[in-house]
Amino acid sequence: MKFPRLINRLSRKARRSRRDGEQGFTLIELLVVIVIIGLLGTIVAINVFGALGTSNVAKAKADISVLESALEQYRLDNMTYPSTSDGLNALTSPPPGLSQPARYRVGGYIKKLPNDPWGQSYQYAAPGRSGAFDVYSLGADGQTGGEGENADIYSSDL
Repeated sequence: MKFPRLINRLSRKARRSRRDGEQGFTLIELLVVIVIIGLLGTIVAINVFGALGTSNVAKAKADISVLESALEQYRLDNMTYPSTSDGLNALTSPPPGLSQPARYRVGGYIKKLPNDPWGQSYQYAAPGRSGAFDVYSLGADGQTGGEGENADIYSSDL
């Protein structure tokens, strides 16, 4: 007769432990986890968006350097830099007022003119602020002047 009592006692313990194990998370625990995830997401977003601005400036500087090299090649072949009115388009196709068109490189000096990282065309001026020419980007705001990501990026400053 001791056997049914033992089974009864074991089944009560099993039922109690099952109930204890089935308790879920409390509302406070869930709120703490959500706050922690939100804080981590904010930190990651700040770091990613900060790096995006500096990478755009670095890409603009690299593009300007490539355009400077193409302009130097143009000058070596044609004995002069393109005029401001001819602009950077003179690197992809011969300008109409070219004195010796036979000297122009077949295929141009660059395949396609890049846009700056903010989707605007690079600007060109000959003579430049402190040299024979300037290739520049007006920055994220597309306006002259500015600070940070909105600052103008000039080839003469690189």
